[in-house]
Amino acid sequence: MADLQARHPGESEYLQAVQEVLESVEDVYNQHPEFEEARIVERMVEPDRIFTFKVTWIDDEGQVQVNTGYRVQFNSAIGPYKGGIRFHRAVTPSMLKFLGFEQTFKNALTTLPMGGAKGGSDFDPKGKSDGEIMRFCQAFMTELWQCIGPDQDIPAGDVGCGGREIGYMYGMYKKLAREYNTGVLTGKGLTWGGSILRPEATGFGALYFTHHLLQKAGREIKGQRIAVSGFGNVAWGACIKATELGAKVVAISGPDGVCEIPEGITREMIDYMLVMRASNRDRVEDMADKFPGAARFTAGKKAWSVACDIALPCAFQNELSEDDARELVANGCWCCCEVSNMGCQPGAIHFFQHNGILFAPGKAVNAGGVATSGLEMTQNAEHISWDAAEVDSKLHFIMKSIHEQCVKYGTQPDGSVDYVKGANIAGFMKVAHAMLEQGII
Repeated sequence: MADLQARHPGESEYLQAVQEVLESVEDVYNQHPEFEEARIVERMVEPDRIFTFKVTWIDDEGQVQVNTGYRVQFNSAIGPYKGGIRFHRAVTPSMLKFLGFEQTFKNALTTLPMGGAKGGSDFDPKGKSDGEIMRFCQAFMTELWQCIGPDQDIPAGDVGCGGREIGYMYGMYKKLAREYNTGVLTGKGLTWGGSILRPEATGFGALYFTHHLLQKAGREIKGQRIAVSGFGNVAWGACIKATELGAKVVAISGPDGVCEIPEGITREMIDYMLVMRASNRDRVEDMADKFPGAARFTAGKKAWSVACDIALPCAFQNELSEDDARELVANGCWCCCEVSNMGCQPGAIHFFQHNGILFAPGKAVNAGGVATSGLEMTQNAEHISWDAAEVDSKLHFIMKSIHEQCVKYGTQPDGSVDYVKGANIAGFMKVAHAMLEQGII
């Protein structure tokens, strides 16, 4: 870590992600001298390559705009590079390196042959028109297209990049590459190579994992109060599945504050979350304006200010601080499952773990999204389309398998499960052995 900090000063998200993994795997790593001889850790923490490029586009006023685009291809030991594209004003190389590093282990946990990658731009979709988003996506793909391919690097969506953006990027890819290769991107529309349930998959998978975690602890999800941060695709899918499983979603949040829903979110409200996301307004207050009798908006507050049993961070990295964790526990919360990548700050994780709160990390909890992307890749390769029942069945099986791997590597002497340690070791061992067997490259 000292060496990494000296070479990459100021890259806080990336260094935080690496330190968490190395702390978890230290004991296991030291039991394998062959790992040290091959310098597995030193090789694993550095990305294979990073592409950085200028993205020039024209806004609705005819003004030229310039953003920076990136693609971080982190590790391909177990399969082609796979990871989302994030459009957000806060995107930096450090953020994408952290996400690509996490993605490497997350993908390893899915049981599918996929390496780790991440990409994006500091482009902010908030307040942009459809035409502006289209022109930006086309300009972005003009620079990216030669770096990706169905057996090389398969991007997907992420924060600020949903089905609309994937469509615009794929259209430009098809024009530039002059081939109709649906396997080059995932998260596509159903009429041109997409998989049923892909938009819901991250949220669905998170609730499947949470179900198995609670079952292992002798509890059940039915009747529990759940607080969710965000209102994008991930939070939307989580709200659908939580409600189907009999839980009550009592809060969703946004940058402007929290919307408390005392009687639990309804299907009509869940559908309205898609309208809120598509508006690019980034305001959760819209939910309270639409359903004034059922939802109460409080400006400047987080979802964690609402009394709940289970907290599901679904928005952004480091969104849940130690103070938030203390507030949650004081309000009766006894379980937190990260659905966003590295959604909890280290202080929050330590507080949860030291106070007997059930906690599981994003690389395990949210792996359902990339797992279903992997299933989409399989369908594209075979030129077939599975129905919802088959995709859902495979997704549930994968999340159950991920939970089993976490239990296998994370069970402590007292019988409790350290899900952070379990997820990190399970993913690390798979990637490390693959790197070892393929030689020094």
